[in-house]
Amino acid sequence: MRQNKWVTLTRDCDALLIPTAVPITVPSGTHVHIVQQLGGNFTLSVNGNLVRIDGKDADALGIDPETIIPPDESSHCTVADSPVDVKEVWAQLRTCYDPEIPVNIVDLGLIYTCEVQWKEYAKQNIVNIVMTLTAPGCGMGPVLTADVETKVRQIPNVTHVNVELVFDPPWCREMLSESARLELGLD
Repeated sequence: MRQNKWVTLTRDCDALLIPTAVPITVPSGTHVHIVQQLGGNFTLSVNGNLVRIDGKDADALGIDPETIIPPDESSHCTVADSPVDVKEVWAQLRTCYDPEIPVNIVDLGLIYTCEVQWKEYAKQNIVNIVMTLTAPGCGMGPVLTADVETKVRQIPNVTHVNVELVFDPPWCREMLSESARLELGLD
């Protein structure tokens, strides 16, 4: 959801500078502009810079974190009792957002492949994802890949998640879905 709201931080808050992913601390009392709240995280404008803060720190913005972050019920499943439908994985990937662009990473065209391997003999569901970034030098790459892994691990019966970041073929605007183009005003 796009926001256009100014708030004052109620406590010091860890953040990542966008697009470099350099960790910073935004001090208590700082006036920040909430640019977007998507995928359980926030993008803020702080003194002319964009930063990302995790949903777990929503309380610093005066928002209850429990309303932002779903409970992590199955993030460390070691034995699966049934296969995982790849459609569930695609749906979960649609909850991951680039912190600079208010479009999920699937509609941005950042996910090249997504496969689920059900190994019945081992009672394991292994999810393999190949993804890219809109720009190879984006410092947020490790943040986005970690977000993908964390969210896919929340799917019941997922035992392993492998996320591979590639830059061939390079991402281009033609990879945007039709809905992403409409959202961004590119059609």
